[in-house]
Amino acid sequence: MTITPVHVEIDGRPVADPALTASLMSGYGHFTALQVRGGRTRGLALHLARLDGAHRELFGAGLEAARLRPLIGRALRGSGLRDASLRVYGFENAVAVTVAEPYVHDSSPQLLMSVPYVRPAAHLKHLGGFGQAYHRRAAARAGFDEALLTGPDGAVAEGAITNVAFWNGEQLIWPSAPHLTGVTMALLMRRLPSALRPVTLADLPSFRACLVTNSRGIAPVSRIDRVTYPVNEELMARAQGAYEQVPWDPFD
Repeated sequence: MTITPVHVEIDGRPVADPALTASLMSGYGHFTALQVRGGRTRGLALHLARLDGAHRELFGAGLEAARLRPLIGRALRGSGLRDASLRVYGFENAVAVTVAEPYVHDSSPQLLMSVPYVRPAAHLKHLGGFGQAYHRRAAARAGFDEALLTGPDGAVAEGAITNVAFWNGEQLIWPSAPHLTGVTMALLMRRLPSALRPVTLADLPSFRACLVTNSRGIAPVSRIDRVTYPVNEELMARAQGAYEQVPWDPFD
């Protein structure tokens, strides 16, 4: 049973719409994250499909592109930014769009620390990411850049905020354990030799290189726990070149 509040205060200040505020604070919802340059983004159709599919699964109704595009464009124009980090959130009774300064991508080699954690409903980019945030902070305290989420028997799933891929000399191997198919991952899988297969921590020494992807970009991985990888400059150039070939889509 959902109880709708009639009055909400934040830091002693009443909010204008208690029901909407309660929905936004519920922790039950989903989102997608985009990097915007010149008022455009890569893979917009994939982002819109993600939002629509997640909304149908969580709330039984879709979020169609015809509704989302104007909301995103309006928020972007309201921010005054042409380059931005943008997020679209789907709640039961609302769609929220946040616009922030663009992210400056760090393409330096990443250090990953494996942790025993798999996100619930991992196929969704949902709210309530306490577990992955907790492990990512723990990894940072230990001197790593990212947490590598793993399941039973050391099955590799994904990074806390990234997808991970391993190069075997012929193709990128994306772990098939429960994970979110990121938009950048999906775009690269269409353009580079790729396969979705089980990968375990015991398999890591057998690969020649490793990289991570998310909406911010692509970066090489130089170490996972005690397993080290050389930065494969040819692979990174191919991956970056394939990503840069993806067209930029307008919102309107």
